[in-house]
Amino acid sequence: MESVRAHAKLNLTLEVVRPRDDGYHEIASVIQTVGIYDTLTFEPADGLSLECEDPDLRSDDNLVLKAARLLVEHSDGGKGARITLEKDIPVSAGLGGGSSDAAATLLSLNRLWGLKLSLERLMELGASLGSDVPFFLHGGTAMLHGRGEKVRTLPPADIDWYVVVAPNFQVPLKTAAAYQAISNTNLTSGALTRKLEARIRGGGDVPPQFLFNVFDAIAFALYPGLETYWETMHSLGAREVHLAGSGPSIFAPVAKKETGTALELLLRHRHGWNARLTPAWRAPEAVQD
Repeated sequence: MESVRAHAKLNLTLEVVRPRDDGYHEIASVIQTVGIYDTLTFEPADGLSLECEDPDLRSDDNLVLKAARLLVEHSDGGKGARITLEKDIPVSAGLGGGSSDAAATLLSLNRLWGLKLSLERLMELGASLGSDVPFFLHGGTAMLHGRGEKVRTLPPADIDWYVVVAPNFQVPLKTAAAYQAISNTNLTSGALTRKLEARIRGGGDVPPQFLFNVFDAIAFALYPGLETYWETMHSLGAREVHLAGSGPSIFAPVAKKETGTALELLLRHRHGWNARLTPAWRAPEAVQD
């Protein structure tokens, strides 16, 4: 039996460069895993099964089961596992929970079943499940390009703490709707992401003006009511507020844990919101490209 943590992510930058002929978009993004995580447990079994307290997540469409079936297809078959998923990452929140769960499944079942597939092969398989899955096979800090499946790992970004707020907004086909709402005026060259990548590689800090998310400009139209959360965080002292991925979660980097704790407590107890202070999570075995 093996239990692993599947960490959430935040996008320090997220630029959309152009639409692609395959229906996706070319992006450039600096991305960071954080200390919010799901827990997955894997045990040998005769067949594949997934247990979760949330019945909506026990369906065959869950990326955990899709990842497990994909490994069966690309091995000698006959493999099984009983998988238990304990969710803590909010669902469909822009924090990458499903993709992180899928990556954890690929890594853990590769070990459990003794498949000995290389990380490069797992990344190829992961890319067929979702654009963020290859990144989560690494974790830590990285620069993503292509449709998000191309990963260049980075040294740790110089931001230790974040306050994350996850509003309970339900938007059908959220990611597709967000990308459809982008116009040509929202497209950028990826230069800001490349500048931040170079700065992180050089050991520099991460100035607030380097943080960027293309969806920030259309966030209030995508998520009616989000403006209240955004403006409240600013009013309580957050200098920078940005969407996490395509939202609706938002986050603010904080310089000190004490500052973040005060902001989290105000948001949770004064406003009753799902707010969390979380550290950056650095992959212990990350190898920088």
